[in-house]
Amino acid sequence: MKAETAKKIAAEELKAGISRVWIDTNSAEEVLESATRQDIRNLIRRNVIQARPAKGNSNARFKKRIRQRAKERRRGPGSVRGTRNARFPHKTRWIKTIRALRDELKSMKDNGNINPKTYRKYYRLIKGGNIKSRAQLTSQIKQAGLYGESK
Repeated sequence: MKAETAKKIAAEELKAGISRVWIDTNSAEEVLESATRQDIRNLIRRNVIQARPAKGNSNARFKKRIRQRAKERRRGPGSVRGTRNARFPHKTRWIKTIRALRDELKSMKDNGNINPKTYRKYYRLIKGGNIKSRAQLTSQIKQAGLYGESK
């Protein structure tokens, strides 16, 4: 049988691709003389026909890149994909800010630095987006003369 046909049959038997089938050039005559699938199986058993090892993709470069990223490398403007708001969405930013401000306001009330009426007023101002940071919140309350007033 032809070498190509033998390779096809061997590939089926070895459960590998045709390109992975290797035939020993010293025993090429035996392969050409084989007539049946059983003959091919016998050649496989005798290691005249073998399957080459499968090629794999190395992860080394990928792992190196990950290690570099862990050290904050490879994050320059040329590597940035997506807008600022895609990378850190409006909503996420808002949640982060609002939670910090509400926490600050609550701690002021719990410590007795502001009364419940002031608390409620500034709570609404925060919700409306009028206050952007903890520093602004405390300075506004102090400026209004409401800091230290309990009940």
